[in-house]
Amino acid sequence: MLFYSFFKTLVGKEVVVELKNDVCLHGTLHSVDQYLNMTLHDTQVTDPDRFPHLIAVKNAFIRGSVVRYVQLPEDQVDTELLADASRKELLTSKK
Repeated sequence: MLFYSFFKTLVGKEVVVELKNDVCLHGTLHSVDQYLNMTLHDTQVTDPDRFPHLIAVKNAFIRGSVVRYVQLPEDQVDTELLADASRKELLTSKK
């Protein structure tokens, strides 16, 4: 649940999602669920020459199991909050 909670704080932010099939999509994170499925709005493919069939895609639903990486804006990530949440989850899992 740590990552789910973390991604919920990024709703409305610009992200780049790299999929396991090498497609990279840039867009605004609209929603995320407990399986880390994501919905992106105002989507653009980062390499339109390689994936011209995705140029027309403006909104995308991405299944969490096909995500390789999510690139986040550095200034939007609260590393202290993430570190504290990681520690709390570790302590609760030991009990």
